[in-house]
Amino acid sequence: MVGAVSLYERAFATVAVRIDAETAHHLGSRAIRAARPALELLGRARPVAARPVHAMGLRFAHPLGLAAGFDKNAVAIDALGALGFAFVEIGTVTGQGQPGNPRPRLFRLPDDRVVVNRMGFNNDGAEVVARRLAARAARRSRREATEPGPVLGVNIGKTKVVDENDEAAVLADYGHSAGLLTPYADYLVVNVSSPNTPGLRSLQAVERLEPLLAHVRRTADRAAADAGRDRVPLLVKIAPDLDDEDVVAVADLAVALGLDGIVAANTTISRADLVSDPATIGAIGAGGVSGPVLAARATEVLRLVRDRVGPDLTIIGVGGIDDVDEARARIAAGATLLQAYTGFVYGGPAWPRRIARGLADGVRGAPAPGA
Repeated sequence: MVGAVSLYERAFATVAVRIDAETAHHLGSRAIRAARPALELLGRARPVAARPVHAMGLRFAHPLGLAAGFDKNAVAIDALGALGFAFVEIGTVTGQGQPGNPRPRLFRLPDDRVVVNRMGFNNDGAEVVARRLAARAARRSRREATEPGPVLGVNIGKTKVVDENDEAAVLADYGHSAGLLTPYADYLVVNVSSPNTPGLRSLQAVERLEPLLAHVRRTADRAAADAGRDRVPLLVKIAPDLDDEDVVAVADLAVALGLDGIVAANTTISRADLVSDPATIGAIGAGGVSGPVLAARATEVLRLVRDRVGPDLTIIGVGGIDDVDEARARIAAGATLLQAYTGFVYGGPAWPRRIARGLADGVRGAPAPGA
């Protein structure tokens, strides 16, 4: 395992950094999908000896999942699960398909082990993704007893052309996605915290967030009932750049509305603490930063939320989880579950299993999270 990781890191340092980051991402995704049969055989032969987490009425094989952003269009869910992620969050999916921001829009700063992105919610749209998920559900119904696969989260956001100041249009846009995608989701996340859709973060203000979440909740409940399903858990994803008072206000709102959880936290617009060449950072321009520099603030936000909501609400800790020690620290700070993205990009295909096994070693003999 260590040798494989070292080989990947050497290849990343000498080859991958010479390739446009978005092109490298697509090549990596295709390779993961192509390797799925072998990965599934490996998973059956060498399962991760982890303690499951029970949260939101769901069973997670272990605490580590893949954050939204890697599989925007639901094309690699089960292959990513075969890599070792206990859950995969697809998206962000918008009501209408859209190309996102102009390229280049995804960048790496290897000296900081960070990624900078201003993708702009590029995705195929809720209708196309819903059809893809329906086809997956049909395939899986024939083999679910033997291959349960990862828990599936669906992350929804605002279509760029929808005016953030038109409340009715915003509610309709999110509601369209929720209605189409809820029948296939194990949980649903409302994303109001990406820095790359103009005006989106203004929806985090409680007076604007409350009607949005209430509308998505009602829409999701109707869609689940129409599909003959139980209620689907609903979470909200917040930004690390919120002031502490606003973090607390969103936490209070989540409790008041009966949400099932909070995802803390998204990428940051801050460039503080980066050690990369300032000229390189400046040349990249706008975008959200993910990676280890986000860890301290993401953990602060997590603690604020946990202190406010108490022990029972599910919190998915995300942002800067790069190794086992950071993963354990995030659980100690109050996370029920964990998500990663940039750590996986830099750590390679063996990284998810390595983190999951390290977490299992750290909790043997202790109560399972969420038990």
